[in-house]
Amino acid sequence: MSTPSVVSSQSSQAGTGQMREVTLGQAIRETLAEELRRDPTVFIMGEDVAEAGTPFKVLSGLVEEFGPQRIIDSPISEAGISGLGVGAAMTGMRPIIDIMFGDFIGLAMDQIVNQAAKVHYMSGGKLRVPLVIRTTLGATRRTAAQHSQSLHAWVSHIPGLKVALPSTPYDAKGLLKTAIRDDNPVIFFEDKMMYQLKGQVPDDDYTIPFGVADVKRAGTDITLVATSSMVQIALAAAEQLAELDISAEVVDPRTTTPLDKETLIASAQKTSRAIVIDEGYERYGVTAELAAVIADGAFYYLDAPVKRLGAMDVPVPFSPVLEDQTVPTAEAVTQLAKTLCGRV
Repeated sequence: MSTPSVVSSQSSQAGTGQMREVTLGQAIRETLAEELRRDPTVFIMGEDVAEAGTPFKVLSGLVEEFGPQRIIDSPISEAGISGLGVGAAMTGMRPIIDIMFGDFIGLAMDQIVNQAAKVHYMSGGKLRVPLVIRTTLGATRRTAAQHSQSLHAWVSHIPGLKVALPSTPYDAKGLLKTAIRDDNPVIFFEDKMMYQLKGQVPDDDYTIPFGVADVKRAGTDITLVATSSMVQIALAAAEQLAELDISAEVVDPRTTTPLDKETLIASAQKTSRAIVIDEGYERYGVTAELAAVIADGAFYYLDAPVKRLGAMDVPVPFSPVLEDQTVPTAEAVTQLAKTLCGRV
């Protein structure tokens, strides 16, 4: 997947600082450094987060500034890491737990689903879990079926959890600051193929509220709702469609929980057609939920059924030529949009 430079729209929470171009990985790292400096209760724990800086090198250099007491290399135990994070959060800390690959959250699901998500409710509001679990999603890195899945639908299904999926460096920094400062557990998914994606980010402090979608590109003929890396796919498709005189609006929910239903519905009401694009498996996935929201809220405005594009319902292949076929492409989005707009 290509990594073009992008400029995301800015939220009202942004300050007046000078804009500069950074990669998504750099935006994540500087956010973590700023929050570690701001709040002494924040710490990071995970496999290879200190000396190695994670396999993606996003955390490189943090241990030199903050020391091994706050950048903690853990044993290889996702359940143990997550359990320690839940306990630390319950007792006043703000842990950031690094789960190297999103595929591995299966090993920590009891701690995430039955502990972190439920402690506040089961304690009658007396306890809180201000925990952030950073992990990854995304295929096409040639790391095969156990390191290439996009499993954000799993945790989006669970009451008590918040789920964020940034698609630009700007959104990554603003959403991550919000996640760290939130008193609820947040699962923060970063597409591993997007760490080199460049975009404009202010040099001052800002946050982006959860549950507020972003219209990345305005349009009038069809709505493309896309998450994470699929936002860049949707934007590329919108460029292709513009050459065919089809005006596509690209909407990024930014968080699946909470979900900004109003913006999705309003866009579909305006354009009368919608496609939902997500890199998770299509079956029982995020595309189904977002399509249902649009179909229900914009039914009387739609001129065509809401369509969806997700990953194939197969284990992600190691073979490059096969792997590339399993996830949505700009060309596939363009072809489907042409069909919905009667331009076959």
